[in-house]
Amino acid sequence: MKITIIAGSNRKDATSTQLCRYIARLLDEKQCQVTLFDLYEKPLPFYNGDLDQTDANIVELRQRLLEADGIVLATPEYHGSVSGVLKNALDFTGFDHFDGKVTLSVSSAGGAVGVSSLQQLQTIVRNLHGINCPEWISIGGAQRSFTPEGEPEDAKTRERVLKTVGYFAQMISTFRK
Repeated sequence: MKITIIAGSNRKDATSTQLCRYIARLLDEKQCQVTLFDLYEKPLPFYNGDLDQTDANIVELRQRLLEADGIVLATPEYHGSVSGVLKNALDFTGFDHFDGKVTLSVSSAGGAVGVSSLQQLQTIVRNLHGINCPEWISIGGAQRSFTPEGEPEDAKTRERVLKTVGYFAQMISTFRK
């Protein structure tokens, strides 16, 4: 199974990106081929539908999504919404990138939880003809602390992520084209 994870923050040490790395490790342990596309490391230009979009990072993002059997979208929650860089990245995609692919939505919020951004991500995925995983992952407050090994410090958070990633992988096996 090929999984593409988009880390939707342009901050170097974003907790949403740390969570992506942990999810990638869990998926790797399930024998998945995982690609982490980090928007901090691979920034994209602003989307403009009138321009030829041949930027190398855009081309790579689109190719990784086309090849993927499943997708993880991760965002920090800013003012109750998805990050601008993730929305911009998604604007470079189309039906062919998401059609029939199970997509897991993940967020990290400064407050208790980042549910608003997750609902918005699921709306975007639905409009791109993707299949939303009914489970999602949101970390907030003290749950956003990670060990030096890259695991969530909170045991309940680790358990929740492990369970959700397992469910996500099962869904991909069921729906994979």
